[in-house]
Amino acid sequence: MTLTLVRHGETAWSLSGQHTGKTDIPLTKQGENQAHHLKERLKGRHYKKVFTSPLQRALQTCELAGFSKDVEIDPDLAEWDYGSYEGLTRDEIWKMDPNWNIFLQGAPGGESIEDTLARGERFLSRLGEFEGDILLFSHGHFLRVLATLWLSLPLSTARVLSLSPASISLLRREKSVPAIFLWNSV
Repeated sequence: MTLTLVRHGETAWSLSGQHTGKTDIPLTKQGENQAHHLKERLKGRHYKKVFTSPLQRALQTCELAGFSKDVEIDPDLAEWDYGSYEGLTRDEIWKMDPNWNIFLQGAPGGESIEDTLARGERFLSRLGEFEGDILLFSHGHFLRVLATLWLSLPLSTARVLSLSPASISLLRREKSVPAIFLWNSV
């Protein structure tokens, strides 16, 4: 099984660097163009199952990339709930807490590390029932959590796994060992 991870296309907040968890904003025109380009990049591949986050930026990316037919919306693929940091940039957050890192402290007033990890584990555990390649559309921080779980690495590792809008990453097993085969390809 290959797990193809797609981060949604650009939004106004991903462009400005604002943390976008539960705020349900659409893609920008550039984000729409990126999603259309994904269609060409993913063309010719057959996926046994396609999943998407319920948030419109991921749904739009999925649709514009040509995978809206038979897609399953999975709430476990939603972005981290940033709580009181929702809508703030990293610099704004660091003015309040210079040592803050989502992967080390979670989100004050939002989703805990444990809850986010539990969503990721729940999603990965369901994949065992499928044979073949899986495609999923989700969000930057959550996909980084998913990758660390796949690799059985500490969550703190996610700090070094940056993801650009409309990027493609591939996870699969190399002789039964979970591995990254492609990361942040744009």
